[in-house]
Amino acid sequence: MVDDNELNRLRDIAAPAPDADAKARALQAALRAYDMEEKTLPGAQGSVSGLRLTERAQRLWSEIMQKKLFATPAIAGLVALPIAGYATIYMLGESKFGGPEFGGDKITETLADKPATVKPPVVAEADKQKKADADSESRDTGEALVAPTSPPKAESTAVGGLTQQDVLSRNAPEPAQSGEFALDGGASSAAPAVDGGARVGRVPGTVAEPKLMAQQPAAAPADQMLPQEENRDRVENFKTNPVHAALEDPVSTFSIDVDTASYSFVRRSLKEGFIPQADTVRVEEMINYFPYAWKGPDSASTPFHSTVSVMPTPWNEHTRLMHVAIKGFDVKPAEQPRANLVFLIDVSGSMNEQDKLPLLQSAFRLLVNKLRPDDTVSIVTYAGDAGTVLEPTKASEKDKILAAIDNLTSGGSTAGEAGIKEAYRLAQKSFVKDGINRVMLATDGDFNVGQTDDDDLKRLIEKERKTGVFLSVFGFGRDNLNDQMMQTIAQNGNGTAAYIDTLAEAEKVLVEDASSTLFTIAKDVKIQVEFNPNKVSEYRLIGYETRALNREDFNNDRVDAGEIGSGHSVTAIYEITPKGSGGEQIDQLRYGQASVNNGGVANADEYAFVKIRYKLPNEDTSKLITTPVTSTNEVASFDQASTDQRFSVAVAAFGQKLRDEDATAKFGYDKIMQIATAARGADPFGYRSEFLSLVRLASALGGNR
Repeated sequence: MVDDNELNRLRDIAAPAPDADAKARALQAALRAYDMEEKTLPGAQGSVSGLRLTERAQRLWSEIMQKKLFATPAIAGLVALPIAGYATIYMLGESKFGGPEFGGDKITETLADKPATVKPPVVAEADKQKKADADSESRDTGEALVAPTSPPKAESTAVGGLTQQDVLSRNAPEPAQSGEFALDGGASSAAPAVDGGARVGRVPGTVAEPKLMAQQPAAAPADQMLPQEENRDRVENFKTNPVHAALEDPVSTFSIDVDTASYSFVRRSLKEGFIPQADTVRVEEMINYFPYAWKGPDSASTPFHSTVSVMPTPWNEHTRLMHVAIKGFDVKPAEQPRANLVFLIDVSGSMNEQDKLPLLQSAFRLLVNKLRPDDTVSIVTYAGDAGTVLEPTKASEKDKILAAIDNLTSGGSTAGEAGIKEAYRLAQKSFVKDGINRVMLATDGDFNVGQTDDDDLKRLIEKERKTGVFLSVFGFGRDNLNDQMMQTIAQNGNGTAAYIDTLAEAEKVLVEDASSTLFTIAKDVKIQVEFNPNKVSEYRLIGYETRALNREDFNNDRVDAGEIGSGHSVTAIYEITPKGSGGEQIDQLRYGQASVNNGGVANADEYAFVKIRYKLPNEDTSKLITTPVTSTNEVASFDQASTDQRFSVAVAAFGQKLRDEDATAKFGYDKIMQIATAARGADPFGYRSEFLSLVRLASALGGNR
């Protein structure tokens, strides 16, 4: 950029009078230079020596404007004249010295060393009118050459001095940087290249010593703005379970679920001040987030016990709730087998946020401190490619494992497929027979390198789980989270999916619930309920929409289903309409009513028949547990139900309310609060108290819908 000293010198130079021959020669030289540029370049959008004249003039005009040199018309005239002279000299120089001596890689001579191509004529003092005309014409010429017809494109003072357009088009010729005015547009041999782009530096001895100016960042036009990162959260869309007529469709079948990710999604949304998106609310995951004291089995030979109760519905006087509670056998820590764990950690560039990789590192440190000395840990990371950070290492070498976790850094794309394959390879390398062999995937989002389709990932993980290595998924962060992928691979990897948004949540999932998270006591657990049309007119399963199975899948041992960990509890709730209650929503069939008469048929008094099918972890043949639901399972009033039953119903009501379902449309948050407060009971970790605060937040944000 022209500095103040240079401008003072230029002000003392007498303005040249217009000369027809000189103007003609300058114009002809400019046209020849332009034609040469158009012929020698593959395209017409630049030159090998830098920007076109008008673009350089625009840049110079912009910088002069930033120094506010056009405060008065007089100063404007003084500046416009020398700029016009520079422009003429440049055009003539470009034509004469366009070869490698002056216009290519290196400046070999300075402007001061070169003779002027056109010598300015002396202006006669006596010809006042001629001088006035010359001044006017020169100003007009300068404005035509320099003043932009539209505002010049703003530049960014980004890292490396690159403009935003340079970032997007790194192969384009590098323009002169802000504060630098290069006559030839070439790269200085002394200036370092930045990201493949050549930066123009000052060449000693040139006409103007560049003066670097501190600039305020300018807003870039729309065509130069860097592309904004889109919100890539992916959540599976689903519709709420409909009401079924027991006469027409008496059988309900679904896979068990012990995932808890949805509750963490909901909590984070509410704490950030907005009602969560409906499809992030999976009611069954919210219910099963909390520990309950359901009755468990007496021995490990029968891995779980079910308890079924029928009670009045607090939000509908015409219906009842059939509450199915399952408790897994709680294996004592001393009796648990050895664990072979592979931490598969996403270290892509998007993980470089406080609630992602740093939180992940803290979470896995907690888990390592929970392991026993003879357990094994391996660490695989993936970004642009997968790599092994830690070969299988005994937990007794805790410091070595923790150091490997602490040294993780983020950067690159997300090659999840390669990471999964490498993790399974390490898991097989240190496989523990009859033990816990599990890959623990921690990520914030998509696999965008390699095999990225959910169905392909599903097939890959299904193949690997047959070897006895299971997979669990832990999500971190937001705005990039692929919840749909997490659910898919966790369900097909015989594992669980959890979302960790705080260190407290990490402690819950990986420390307090470590046994149920890691140690599977039953796999492919399915539930099938057959309702008796003689007692039940209609029914509706609350939640489990993404876990629905076909009726024939129940007896098919090849169909995958959910897993239950040591000591884990699972709850499912049906809203049923007793026959003749007056709460039916579906018209009865005109020609099917006679078939309802079950006179003489066994078990005609039962509400329903509950069947649970499961496999032991190392077996491929399922076993069956059945429970008839009769009047002996009834609870006279809702208040007489157990504390855990009432609290789980409050959570079910809250989840439906957040999804804005019809069933709870007239059931306010205040009533949910009343039920949950009365049923809070023992709350050693404060989970239920936190739930109450979330209900209050939702009420404040969404009102009493």
